[in-house]
Amino acid sequence: MSHHVENPTFFLRKEDKQNDWYVVDATDKVLGRLASQVARILMGKHKPVYTPHVDCGDHVVVVNAEKVKITGRKLTQRVVYRYSGYPGGLKAMTYADYMSRYPERLLERVIKGMLPRTRLGRRMFRKLHVYRGPSHPHAAQRPKPLEIR
Repeated sequence: MSHHVENPTFFLRKEDKQNDWYVVDATDKVLGRLASQVARILMGKHKPVYTPHVDCGDHVVVVNAEKVKITGRKLTQRVVYRYSGYPGGLKAMTYADYMSRYPERLLERVIKGMLPRTRLGRRMFRKLHVYRGPSHPHAAQRPKPLEIR
């Protein structure tokens, strides 16, 4: 019996991948729903050539991050924590405070939480570019507008 493989499983080689650029307007989009779809594109799950061990996702530019919609009472009830590593060094901020100070950081944080926690996931996260306001410095990459349902 020969060990010849008729149809080997397709794997994308990193040399063969091409990255597209998309731009998303976050205005009035619900935070988590936007985030999960952006995460999908960063991972490349939307492509037929998706390969788990290759970073085959696309770049996503998010504009108007400060206009994202947060539903329910999460603005006042949900809290972001950071810890300095020192005793008593735990800082807490409600979503409302966080949004007013660092709206782009909140989006990055939520999307990052939906990516794999591996070297590959960190590579994928670098393809996310979040900006407050409608302008971004990636015009040269000619990002395609991405409609998020």
